[in-house]
Amino acid sequence: IFIVLPTEYTDVLTLYLCVVFLFVSRSVPLKSIKVELEVRDHVATVVSTLLYENKEDKPIEAVFVFPLPGDAAVCHFSAVIGQTQIVAEVKEKQQAREEYDDALSSGQQAFLLEESDQSPDIFSLSVGSLPQGESASIRLEYVTELAVQADDGLRFCLPAVLNPRYQPQGSEGASVQVTSVPASLVPYSLSFSARVSCPRPISKVESSSSLDPLQYLNAEKTQATVKLAAGHKFDRDVELLIYYTDAHQPTAVVESGQASAKPGTLMGDPVVMVSLYPEFPQSVMSSVASCGEFIFLLDRSGSMDCPINNSNQQETRIASARDTLLLLLKSLPMGCYFNIYSFGSSYEHIFPKSVEYSETTMEEALKKVEQMAADLGGTEILEPLKHIYSQPCILNQPRQLFVFTDGEVWNTKEILQLVTRNSGSHRCFSFGIGEGASTALINGLAKNGGGHAQFISGADRMQPKVMQSLRFSLQPAVVDISVMWDLPKGVSATVLSPPITAIFQGQRSLVYAQLTGQVVPALSLVYYIFQKQQRVVLTVHRLGARSLIRSLEVEQKDGEKVDEGLRKKVVELSVQSGVSSAYTAFIAVNKSNKETIQGPLVRRNVPAPSECIFLSTHFAISFIFFSETGLPERPPRDPLLQLVSLQKASGCWLLDAALAAALGKTSEEVEKPKPASVNQEVWATILALIWLHGFKIDAKEEWELLAMKAVSWIHAQNGNTMITNVDLFLSACAGENQLLGR
Repeated sequence: IFIVLPTEYTDVLTLYLCVVFLFVSRSVPLKSIKVELEVRDHVATVVSTLLYENKEDKPIEAVFVFPLPGDAAVCHFSAVIGQTQIVAEVKEKQQAREEYDDALSSGQQAFLLEESDQSPDIFSLSVGSLPQGESASIRLEYVTELAVQADDGLRFCLPAVLNPRYQPQGSEGASVQVTSVPASLVPYSLSFSARVSCPRPISKVESSSSLDPLQYLNAEKTQATVKLAAGHKFDRDVELLIYYTDAHQPTAVVESGQASAKPGTLMGDPVVMVSLYPEFPQSVMSSVASCGEFIFLLDRSGSMDCPINNSNQQETRIASARDTLLLLLKSLPMGCYFNIYSFGSSYEHIFPKSVEYSETTMEEALKKVEQMAADLGGTEILEPLKHIYSQPCILNQPRQLFVFTDGEVWNTKEILQLVTRNSGSHRCFSFGIGEGASTALINGLAKNGGGHAQFISGADRMQPKVMQSLRFSLQPAVVDISVMWDLPKGVSATVLSPPITAIFQGQRSLVYAQLTGQVVPALSLVYYIFQKQQRVVLTVHRLGARSLIRSLEVEQKDGEKVDEGLRKKVVELSVQSGVSSAYTAFIAVNKSNKETIQGPLVRRNVPAPSECIFLSTHFAISFIFFSETGLPERPPRDPLLQLVSLQKASGCWLLDAALAAALGKTSEEVEKPKPASVNQEVWATILALIWLHGFKIDAKEEWELLAMKAVSWIHAQNGNTMITNVDLFLSACAGENQLLGR
């Protein structure tokens, strides 16, 4: 539903938002969130402290539904009330819920933290029986790995935006109940600080949010601190990009076990985390596959009409996706097959089945892509995925699936189970668009589908990230991956993480393993961590436990009765390691308070910031203002995309008025310098390549593949027009000022 208001009625919206703000700020007991991040190399420990105050005249129960990274291992939960600290225990989820309810009904204070049944990146925190005038400080801790970006930076994301998750009518299971308000109306504050340390120097730290200057703590620049500038508006996730000097080296970290734990158990034995950074020969990296079945699955739900980021309110997610599909279709190799699906409450496909890539099929697809809008309702990705997997694979055409979505789905686990069951027939590359995209969904699609995940947030452009993934998909597939352990005599390794199914140039792969036997320092590549802190964190153990828990959870088949043996194994591992799971929860009861809390509890839902406000589970609401002159025209196309749109499927351009206009020249100016021995298409293609190298070199990631196709087309031409010397092309680029001067 779009509410279109003439400019003279904008005061009505202002009044409405003011009323919402007054109501929300009065009734929300959460006052502040303090986040402390500690990064060691590529592993992060996050400590969040949430301060609750009950300023009402009656006891309350505060419920806060919030996002966490989908691959985080939540390993500590405690509360401080007055001088009393209560540390939560991990228990079977239903047991924890019953203990929480029993405590509240008997007038005791209790605290419950549980993972959503549908999606592992959403948690619910319940603060029960907070008396009038009293405050409580909640401490939540988790550990996570940092993802490697295309420019070798390490990405940490603190999810601050939680968009409502769409649940279709008639679907089974309870939906994730999210109370949302616009980011500008969030009634609590956020402070964020980070400490970074690494054996190698820290070159820089960047963020899409405003940061205070980076402070180095030593002359070697191996330790540094940074803080989020005051006044964060909750309009975006807090993202840090950390860059090390000579960052990506293979390493192994061995962490000693917990002294109080029984030897032979996961927490009692040492655990190793091995980081692998594959480097392939240049001959392999320069080769590009000329075959494959490329299936593009595009989200067209109503939320895709939101701005792609807050710095550019004009460009919507769906518009950026259309531009990206243009680049993808122009960059595909001749001889491959492709199809495009789009989905919302229903799904559509351009062709009944994948078709061979040609000028005719490419142009037909582009015409339909240009007409695509965010007009298909909700976000139901499961059914189109089922249809795609039901289609037979094409012989000698490896299937590559590209999924574009803002990730606002409710049934994440069911989707990932489907992808896992079909992982042997395809690779899946996923793209999370906008703030608040589900990390569990986006990372899970890629991990379970043997592909690569990308997030487009802040000021990111979608196109370079997507084209990097296309390059990955065109790399020769690496098969039969195995890890060999060269260990001292008497030491054995039990792998905790799932098998590695895909490796890409410059992308890290992690392997966790439990070590048994007498482990002593022996290898120069290994860092040894022996716990000496007052409170042992056991970071590597908990990451290893989380990896094993997730692997076991995926084994549960959707739509089937829960496997009790598998459930019991997950619960035991979760309780032993202190890491939450789908079948467990953290529970803490304040048994030291002898006074029971009198009176009925009033439930207060703590709102999470959202980019798009939902009136129900079915319709998104956006406020759009138009002047009296009518609807604004679509902004002019980017010059790069204008030129790319003219390229033929074969890789060439035509020498015509449209090309001249895209180059910023007249027809005479582009035709007159043409040598007589060179035909028009070759000349036009050379001019296009010169323009790309001369004026769009900063966007090379976006056009490199289609340029390679163009050069290959030139070399394939026969007769006097054949270009066999690459130096001719390079010299033409050097003369760009004469041919295509500004």
